[in-house]
Amino acid sequence: MIVSEPTTTASRFTLYLNLIRWDRPAGWLLLLWPSLTALWIASKGWPDWHLLCVFVLGTVLMRSAGCCINDVADREFDKHVKRTAQRPVTSGQLSVRQALQLGALLAMCAFLLVLTTNAVTVVWSVAAAVIAIAYPYAKRFVAMPQAVLGIAFSFGIPMAFSAVRGGEFNLKGVWDAVPLQAWLMLVSNLFWVLAYDTEYAMVDRNDDLQIGIKTSAITLGQHDVKAIVLFYFLFLISWMALIMPYQLGWPVYIAWVLAVLQVIWHYQLIKHRDRHNCFKAFRQNHWLCTTLFVGVVVGFALQ
Repeated sequence: MIVSEPTTTASRFTLYLNLIRWDRPAGWLLLLWPSLTALWIASKGWPDWHLLCVFVLGTVLMRSAGCCINDVADREFDKHVKRTAQRPVTSGQLSVRQALQLGALLAMCAFLLVLTTNAVTVVWSVAAAVIAIAYPYAKRFVAMPQAVLGIAFSFGIPMAFSAVRGGEFNLKGVWDAVPLQAWLMLVSNLFWVLAYDTEYAMVDRNDDLQIGIKTSAITLGQHDVKAIVLFYFLFLISWMALIMPYQLGWPVYIAWVLAVLQVIWHYQLIKHRDRHNCFKAFRQNHWLCTTLFVGVVVGFALQ
């Protein structure tokens, strides 16, 4: 049902907050912790306050901008999904133009933050933005669009390394600013995104089948739960292998064990494919990477 446009500033402001999922911070937390982990590792300990602020604020802004783009791209599909039918753009409470204007404003603010770092990070931020814009449309063509999302949600990792390391503003300098370690961390984080976003896709699987959207939950079929557990452990094993050379000691080991326990809990939530529990598992995922991040921070602090 199309709802008439609100006439008061307060109600429209509330719709804008709903558009960027302000009441659901799990989305930007999923982006934040891998980026901050990379920032700590690239800095070999505590990064300077300027970069910390840039990455925290930039993450919130870009995730919010991404919600605007996603809702515009998916507005016709979302009408047929019970969970998303009342989103502001889908329901007609905000226009496509209003959503895109807000998204552009938020993205511009994030870009201004990146401009305070260095030229090579600006280049990588443009690449990240292109991938983020492409994701909503990947669901039309890619069997597992969650992989595209995984790259977009992991791109803060190479940006963190380039922000710390800098480099000459040429092709070689741009590539040299991001070491192999950063790309391996991106691939590792990709497995985590595949795990939690497949949980998310399981919530809407029946609706997505009817409207023809491609998702990893549909592609994996009856193997979805096993694949999610595999993705989690590929992430945790590769993450530990990449962190080991920094010799951060017992805090990392404890954090890793706690993360494994969380994976076991997630399995208990999703094993029967109950929609409510799958959504709960998705929304609680940020705690897994929060735990690993705290282990890294404490490990560096005690060196």
